[in-house]
Amino acid sequence: MNENTYLVPLSIVVAGILIAGAVWFNPSRETTKIAPSDDGVNRGVAQALQGGGNARGVDARDHLRGNPEAPVKLVEYSDLECPFCKRFHATMQQVMDEYGKKGEVAWVYRHFPLDALHSKARKEAEATECANELGGGVAFWNYMDRLFEVTPSNNGLDIAQLPIIAQDIGLDRGTFQTCLDSGKFAERVADDLKDAQAAGGSGTPYSIVIAANGEKFPVNGAQPYEEVKRIIELALQDR
Repeated sequence: MNENTYLVPLSIVVAGILIAGAVWFNPSRETTKIAPSDDGVNRGVAQALQGGGNARGVDARDHLRGNPEAPVKLVEYSDLECPFCKRFHATMQQVMDEYGKKGEVAWVYRHFPLDALHSKARKEAEATECANELGGGVAFWNYMDRLFEVTPSNNGLDIAQLPIIAQDIGLDRGTFQTCLDSGKFAERVADDLKDAQAAGGSGTPYSIVIAANGEKFPVNGAQPYEEVKRIIELALQDR
């Protein structure tokens, strides 16, 4: 991770926000980076102006928590072994407690495993897909919630725990293990990763808040709840 703190001219930041309606944050201490770089400022500003890059639209392939007709969709690209993603997962649960229950925000999850840092994350992502196949959307989200609870992050989870987690949430352990061993969802995970990169993601977590009118607000890193709330309130105004 890049621990440098970058200084950005205020005029550049303001211009990026006004022109694109996007939000950029210094990710150095809140994001697991794909690779450290000296161009963090330029890449961050360009990403803000880009407004979420070329992320695909939310569709039936997605894992969605909440009201499918919610006016705001928050698409999160995440790595299951990223410590910042673990923190942000709790923030998103708080978001859903406030906005999801009112039907205002839907949470969309897409896989963004950073193989160079977390060699286990890709298989863990496949595990969530197996949970989805065996138990539907409820099982997918329950599995993810439990995995984030038990993993110490930074590649610290024992892969042997994956079928145990499945059993913990009520899935058949043997059937789950067969699915996981098959590798049948490797392509699905790889497709999500490509989408994350096309969307402008350079580290995890990376999220895009999408308003009803299609305006996108990129969010870099594990931003605190109050910051995410502020962005959601902006998006709710764009109906």
